[in-house]
Amino acid sequence: MHILLTRPLEDSIELITKFKKLGHTVSHLPLLDIEKVNYDENLGSFSGIIFTSANAIRFLNLKHIDKNIKCFCVGLATEKMAKSVGFQDIICAEGNVRNLKELIIQNFNTSEGNLIYVSGEMVTIDLDQQLIEEGYSIKRIINYKTKHNVIFDTKFVEKLKLNIPEIVYVYSQNSAMSFINFIKNEKIESLWMDTNLMCLGEKTSSILNEIKWKKIFLFNPGDEEFLLYKI
Repeated sequence: MHILLTRPLEDSIELITKFKKLGHTVSHLPLLDIEKVNYDENLGSFSGIIFTSANAIRFLNLKHIDKNIKCFCVGLATEKMAKSVGFQDIICAEGNVRNLKELIIQNFNTSEGNLIYVSGEMVTIDLDQQLIEEGYSIKRIINYKTKHNVIFDTKFVEKLKLNIPEIVYVYSQNSAMSFINFIKNEKIESLWMDTNLMCLGEKTSSILNEIKWKKIFLFNPGDEEFLLYKI
């Protein structure tokens, strides 16, 4: 099968390698650029840390952070990144912020101390505000932002038009907005009727609903390979 991945290369390289080993053709169209944001590194004292993306870990100065504190991760990719930098006590949700919130409530008592929530500039759910309403003391740190790609390699785009993928993975509302703009700018709205769209959540898929797809599937990070067997 021909598969199109749309995350930045550092987030896609593992899947690209895996899918190619399985014999699939893989194209890569990064829809977003990830940029570091400077933040106040004086975090104060805290007893737990929350990550809703691997990028939050990638752009965090970890030099003075105790890796033995409770570390809450939204999904497997974030958990893997947390392990790679040395966190020991990791509690992982299944790619869902709502599940992550429940795991925090179940595993971290408000009396245990402060929480730090590290995230990008844009989030779909205000996790910190929801936890404050539950009685938690929490500080949000924004250490990266996303920027929509608008310039794509012309040769790659022409090649893509001649061989439209059978599967496309889209991971966020931001990516979905970039993808719909790409499709419209290239005037290829009618070419996706034999393509299965894989979206991370209903809000992401709703942005792309105006395009006629073969089928739309919702998935959690880590389920990408499993979805191949549903086609």
